[in-house]
Amino acid sequence: MEVIYRSTRSNSEPVTASQAILKGLSDDGGLFVPDHIPTLDKSLSELAGMSYQQVAYEVMKLFLTDFTEEELKNCINNAYDSKFDTEKIAPLVQADDAYYLELFHGSTIAFKDMALSILPHLMITSARKNNIKNEIVILTATSGDTGKAALAGFADVKGTRIIVFYPKNGVSPIQEKQMVTQKGANTFVVGIHGNFDDAQTGVKKIFSDKELAKEMDEKGFQFSSANSINIGRLVPQICYYVYAYAQLLKDGKITEGEKINVVVPTGNFGNILAAFYAKNMGLPIDKLICASNDNKVLYDFFRTGTYDRNREFVLTTSPSMDILISSNLERLIYRIAGNDADKNRELMNALSGNGKYEITEEMKAQLADFYGNFASEAETAAEIRRLY
Repeated sequence: MEVIYRSTRSNSEPVTASQAILKGLSDDGGLFVPDHIPTLDKSLSELAGMSYQQVAYEVMKLFLTDFTEEELKNCINNAYDSKFDTEKIAPLVQADDAYYLELFHGSTIAFKDMALSILPHLMITSARKNNIKNEIVILTATSGDTGKAALAGFADVKGTRIIVFYPKNGVSPIQEKQMVTQKGANTFVVGIHGNFDDAQTGVKKIFSDKELAKEMDEKGFQFSSANSINIGRLVPQICYYVYAYAQLLKDGKITEGEKINVVVPTGNFGNILAAFYAKNMGLPIDKLICASNDNKVLYDFFRTGTYDRNREFVLTTSPSMDILISSNLERLIYRIAGNDADKNRELMNALSGNGKYEITEEMKAQLADFYGNFASEAETAAEIRRLY
């Protein structure tokens, strides 16, 4: 069944997966979301016998329905190859009574490599499918990890240029050195005065500037994004949750259908949203535990139903989580609002205006229903201690 993509902020004409990947962000400022979450069409026991590349294909084919089998497999095989230092791509390792999914085996040692290794291939394939002649200019805001992974992924990719904006004093010294020393004739790095939210807001404003878009088009360029606001970043992240469950099943650590909990240190909400999509595809997940650092805007939202970014921005030792505006949460808000673009737009406008919004009681009930028994304060604190 075909999956098409709609904006979270209007009832504009839906687009195909390749069109959504190319655009990155909808013209109205909304994020693209699938019109439905497809169900896994392979059994968990079948998936347990597959390689990472094979699992990735079985997941992504359900979301990227306008890609041919050959196109998608070509993207996957070009992404998950010898640039990873293990054939397993994402090994699952047991420590004490927990299992850790190792997502640091890519070229930049960041979990962002898992999606940003394939995004350039999806982007170029999408451009060919849609007869795009313009050069694609990737605009990306980063709090550390995404920047280097995106630069490495797009470096010298024909038909693209990439500009990464990062907070000058908001990333680690190593992350900054990784970015500013990136090789590639098409790569550019800009340090800004401000934090990640300022960088991300600036990128979104550029995307929504129709006059600039027209001028760029006249000169043979068009913008797209490598942030997780791009559905081409989000879909590949779903794959490793399915793969992790399949490996647990293969190794006899769980029985088929047994539920697992997933703990995700969270900043921009993309990684845990991918786990949520995996759960809604039929993966047996019980709790999704959204671990935060001192910038705990998401933790407070799930406890109270109020999203409030009007607070002190804390620079921590985990800069990738130093975020007060978690963009991907908008995709979840749209869903619990009953896919009501008008209601979602109202809430996002409130966030842009006075810096906060509160969801309705009905939406709170929907949130609890979607997430099951969401982690309590004590459980979250315990998981954070385990992680750090």
